[in-house]
Amino acid sequence: MNKGAQESERLLNHLRRKDKAAFRLLVEEMQPYDLEQFFLRLNEFERRRFLYLLETEEVATLLEECDLHTQRHIINSLGKHQIADVLALMSRDDVVDLLGSMESAERTNLLTQMEHREAAKVRALLDYPEDSAGGLMTDEFVSIHPKASVQDAVSLLRRKAEESETIYYLYVQQADGTLVGVLSLRELILAEPDQSIEEIMVERVISVPVNMDQEEVARIMSRYHFLALPVIDPARRLLGIVTVDDIIDVLIQEAEEDIQHLSGLTSGLDEQAVSSWRSAQKRIPWLMLLLAIGLATANLINLFQPTIAAVPALTAFMPMVAGMTGNAATQSLALIIQRLPHERTGVPFVAKMLKQEGLAGLLVSMVCSFLFVLLVALAFHQPRLGLVIGGAMFATLLLGTLIGTLIPLLLNRMNIDPTAASGPVITTLNDILSLLIYFGLATLFIDQLTHP
Repeated sequence: MNKGAQESERLLNHLRRKDKAAFRLLVEEMQPYDLEQFFLRLNEFERRRFLYLLETEEVATLLEECDLHTQRHIINSLGKHQIADVLALMSRDDVVDLLGSMESAERTNLLTQMEHREAAKVRALLDYPEDSAGGLMTDEFVSIHPKASVQDAVSLLRRKAEESETIYYLYVQQADGTLVGVLSLRELILAEPDQSIEEIMVERVISVPVNMDQEEVARIMSRYHFLALPVIDPARRLLGIVTVDDIIDVLIQEAEEDIQHLSGLTSGLDEQAVSSWRSAQKRIPWLMLLLAIGLATANLINLFQPTIAAVPALTAFMPMVAGMTGNAATQSLALIIQRLPHERTGVPFVAKMLKQEGLAGLLVSMVCSFLFVLLVALAFHQPRLGLVIGGAMFATLLLGTLIGTLIPLLLNRMNIDPTAASGPVITTLNDILSLLIYFGLATLFIDQLTHP
């Protein structure tokens, strides 16, 4: 048992024995993630006792670490006065995410329990679309006038550090709120105390408009390796900042959505938040499509029954050929889906990807088919069968790679979401074409396969 698991067991024993002093000693040393993981393993009764023994600041920290479903569970376990205190201690962008997930009446009820000025700031952030820079940003940042001195800036940071999301960047604003520069904490520390901010600030500030989509914000932040990005309005007034922790959440969310699309689960809803019936409704059409593909494939195989009857060994290798073709197509599909958001998808890009993936598919096909011919010849002592199946594998692997490359590019050109539609389309084409090639080639060389 590792150290973290041992601490968790000791904490659970203290909680069950109601040993508050020992409980507090352990909790104060725990990281937010460990607090959340410990909370999730408790039963309902233990969770209530756990929350009762936590300080208000610790409850706020726990809430910031949890997903929305668990956050709402915790909020429902707190008293009205404690809820207001906890929300006041949370990062404002986390409060916005939590309230944004609630029904209007529930959200209004919580806002009325908050301090008036704090509630007004939260309401302002709630007005922005959830998937925009405005929906991601927090207004808890440190800014200063360009005429201020370095010493003034250091004093300001000391006063504002507790209530700011990050102090790694100091944003420079004119009196009207216009963003004119930025300064890192490192640059501030290295500067002379009597220097003015405008002497050492960076005037070329990388910023994002408040209505920019969250995916584009994530790309810009990853491109420049920033810890935070300023968010501005059309007049270049600084409205807030998007921090790297929120961008990590965006990247995880987008990756999960892409996986759902490729699996046919095109709903953007959290699987835990929808009913089993709603979830089934989203899956059934894709499964019906795959069932239709299976029936078409079965009928296709029936056309080649004489070939199969003459060479029964063909059925043993059929799943391998189809499976490898599908894998080759999926690899190309994943690469294209990854590249699409970052490229201008004109004719040069399409030609480049077809050339690149076509060459890769050719090399993969040659290596795999050659090895397969050797395997069948040496292990099964059927070199002719190995040559036929190897030839089919060469053709299907190359074709699968090209299909996996071309289909998402065509769908994107037709303004159809390639993450949602590529999977079923590619599966259909691969299954049918790989079987046609496999059994067609075997039928073409049936005499060589059946006569020594």
